[in-house]
Amino acid sequence: MLKNLLKLLFPDICYGCGSLLIKNERVICTACRHTLPRTYHHQSPEQNEIHKKFYGLLPLEFSCSFLYFTHKNNVKELIHNLKYRNKTAIGKELGMIYSSDIRKVIEKYHVDCIVPVPLHPKRLKERGYNQIETFAKTIAETCKVDYNPTILYRKTYSKTQTKKNKESRQMDKKNVFAVQYNKENEGKHYLLIDDVLTTGATLESCGNALLEIPNTKISILTIAYTLS
Repeated sequence: MLKNLLKLLFPDICYGCGSLLIKNERVICTACRHTLPRTYHHQSPEQNEIHKKFYGLLPLEFSCSFLYFTHKNNVKELIHNLKYRNKTAIGKELGMIYSSDIRKVIEKYHVDCIVPVPLHPKRLKERGYNQIETFAKTIAETCKVDYNPTILYRKTYSKTQTKKNKESRQMDKKNVFAVQYNKENEGKHYLLIDDVLTTGATLESCGNALLEIPNTKISILTIAYTLS
């Protein structure tokens, strides 16, 4: 009775469009699920727009984003709720949806370990969680790949990047990340996971840090890719 009363007072809503969820719907309504702007990068993991973006910057095995991010689609609201409103269930749900598509890519390229882009400890304390964790963990669990959130860490704390231009963001990201590893971490294929790819500066810095581990291969996966 208490559970039903709470649902009456605080009904479950879709984090994409804000509509009330009906029976058997969770986190994202059926309409939003059907209209998610998928990139289908997993169908050409070495020839898509992200792979071209990093050409000459990082020696990637493959690169994929699940969705396109614009200021007019439901992905913006989903990412905003995930990143700033502690709606971490969104990450898990998107991970469950995408895992069926990305599993074959992960198996084909023999990914050994998934690594989330880390927050600085101060930022983690402020926010209380790393917004990419539930998505990355879900991909790792469903695809049966190791998950390592500690091998890569952020050395410097910086304020929000939202009002900075592209050049400033790229400069800020140089030498921001570092790795802590042992012999067991060498010779592996690491899949870097982040929420949204914009300039690519964060992932480039993370990738270069991971490449300091001997005989390492890297790939990139994000929830969304920003259309310019």
